[in-house]
This record gives sequence, C-alpha cells and structure tokens, in this order.
Amino acid sequence: MELDVSTIWSAVITLVLAPLAWVFTYLVREVKAQQMLLRETREDYARKDDVRNDVNKLMDALHRLEDKLDKVLSK
Repeated sequence: MELDVSTIWSAVITLVLAPLAWVFTYLVREVKAQQMLLRETREDYARKDDVRNDVNKLMDALHRLEDKLDKVLSK
C-alpha cells in the first residue's frame, strides 16, 4: 500500500481537527448551560420591595404571636 503526501496530510488534519471540534462543541454546550443558569438566577432574584413586604408580613405575624403569648401569660 502506497501512502502519498496528501493522504498523510489528510490523516494529520483529521487527527488534529476532530478533537478540536469535540472540545469546541463541549465548550459551546457549557456556555449555553451557564447562560441558562444565569437567566434563572435573574428570574429568581428578590427585589427590595418584595423582601420588605415579606419582612413586614413576618413582623405582623410575630406581633400577633407576641400578643397571644402576653394574653396567656397574664392569666
């Protein structure tokens, strides 16, 4: 079997480009996954108004609980 220069060159290029193509597609998938996670993080981010409302609700519930405890302890 006779190997000419173009066959050897094609084999070398294939052996070099195939792993590079695989790494490129892997990195593209990873970047897409990171972008998706970043998008989800932005969607789940609590705004200042939301936190303030939740804290106010919690404080109201704690005040009601404190009033009930005062009533029970005063008896």
